[in-house]
Amino acid sequence: MNTENENLPGQSNMDLARENWGWLLAMGILFVLLGSIGLGMTVALTLTSILFLGAFMLVGGVFQLLYTIRESKTKSGKDLTLNILLAILYVVAGIWVMINPALASMLATAMIAGFLSALGVIRIMAAFDKKPDSGWGWLLAAGVMSLILALLIFLQWPISGLWVIGLFIAIEMLFHGWAYVFVALALRKQKKATAPGEKQITA
Repeated sequence: MNTENENLPGQSNMDLARENWGWLLAMGILFVLLGSIGLGMTVALTLTSILFLGAFMLVGGVFQLLYTIRESKTKSGKDLTLNILLAILYVVAGIWVMINPALASMLATAMIAGFLSALGVIRIMAAFDKKPDSGWGWLLAAGVMSLILALLIFLQWPISGLWVIGLFIAIEMLFHGWAYVFVALALRKQKKATAPGEKQITA
């Protein structure tokens, strides 16, 4: 019996990743291109993402409402009423977001800025609590950067609501894409390094 490229236990997933490094590289390049394009159209990307969010809320609310109505044949009480109200709220909110994507993006941006502010304060407090242990300075710097970013968003609000979300999405796609590219290149290097050592085992 001949067995080619026999793998040790636990190595099958890594070997499969090495064999498909090209697809991973192509996906990384695609994300980098989309992120680069997104940087040039942050307003459109923001409004598009908000519209998708509204559509998801609307569809989710409708399905929850239909499911709750179906369950009403066998169940009743406060839980049923609460589920119906939540479903209606999702539907109404989804419709409102789709009708007013610009206003919704402004409100979402204000929430993001508030989250960054809270995150910055928490990180700074944690940094001083960790002082003088190693690494407390990096935690302090991260907290200060979060506060600065939140301040920049607040200073330009509500105009910042039209581009902040799109900018974050574009940057995330860029980092995501470059991560895929570097991983794919590393897998390609590993494949080339292990190729000469692969042996055919004959039994």
